[in-house]
Amino acid sequence: MKYYIIAGEASGDLQASYLIKEIKQLDQQADFRCFGGDLMQEQGVTIVKHFKELAFMGVEEVLKNIRTIFRNIAFCKEDIKKYNPDVLILVDYPGFNLKIAKWAKVNKIRVYYYISPKIWAWNQKRVHQIKKIIDKMFVILPFEKDFYARFNYPVEYVGHPLLDIIDPTPKSSFESFCNEHQLSNKPIIALLPGSRKQEIATMLSIMLSVVERFPEYQFVIAGAPSQPLSFYKQFIDTNIAIVENKTYDLLSHSTAALVVSGTATLETALHRIPQVVCYKTGWLFYRLAKMVVKIKYISLVNLIADKEVATELIQDQLNTSNLIEELTKILHSDFRTKQLEDYEEIYHKLGGKGASKRAAQLIVSSLSN
Repeated sequence: MKYYIIAGEASGDLQASYLIKEIKQLDQQADFRCFGGDLMQEQGVTIVKHFKELAFMGVEEVLKNIRTIFRNIAFCKEDIKKYNPDVLILVDYPGFNLKIAKWAKVNKIRVYYYISPKIWAWNQKRVHQIKKIIDKMFVILPFEKDFYARFNYPVEYVGHPLLDIIDPTPKSSFESFCNEHQLSNKPIIALLPGSRKQEIATMLSIMLSVVERFPEYQFVIAGAPSQPLSFYKQFIDTNIAIVENKTYDLLSHSTAALVVSGTATLETALHRIPQVVCYKTGWLFYRLAKMVVKIKYISLVNLIADKEVATELIQDQLNTSNLIEELTKILHSDFRTKQLEDYEEIYHKLGGKGASKRAAQLIVSSLSN
């Protein structure tokens, strides 16, 4: 079978790489052509466009790069047409992928979606469009199956692929990790400012503003694979370390973390690291989002738990004073213990390991019928 896969962000690259690995186990003749990243490429697939060329965040950034976005969409359609896949598998990244799905449906290309767009958060009416253009939907969050059922749209819940990917046990000793990355022997507070340039530029300076108040700790930035080391250096001084492309290793050796809202909050929880969730975006995008968002929380860890497990500092609440207060709580108080207990509940809600394998089995078997 011929598979065309589109993943437009670092998290999609990671999760698609595991899906590809499992599909190859089941379909020995599988051939792949993809929009994706380095992790997918490591599985031996052809990457025709790297997600670094696709990642634009917020209204201002999208408008500034609108011509590039339209060029990427046009290129993708033409490339799919030439490849003529048996199935188009879309991984999250809805702004781009739903446009491609609509076109693919018109052109009679089978369309599967792995990791649902977060339409339950806002613009829930888009479910009617999804029912028309997506042949099969594979969801990874426990509440998504019930959400789609409300609209009479059956979906497959496969569990969360991060359970297959994350092992919270450190691969090396703390001393070895610190020696490898030229760190001191102080306990680590990890900074996860996101993976996109605009996101990092907005978040990192705010996160770093608390460093002087915690001299007994070392703050270490998780460098995203999509960004060069030089990009981070404009925001930091020589006392702040960066660990490139080893976020999970960094988390496994950390005492606490400041984390940008998104998949990273769940990754941090599965490593059992207490966290403060941070979110700030452009004024216009935030105002628009406030008018349409339908959910109580913005972080995945709190949405799955259906309660505030980790404190969310959003927009104006994200300032130095509040960060110091909340970071102090997860370092020293009963709040830390309670958060760790809540993490265990989240783990059990996610359906156990094997999500990537279950998704691959459903995909391959459906194509064979």
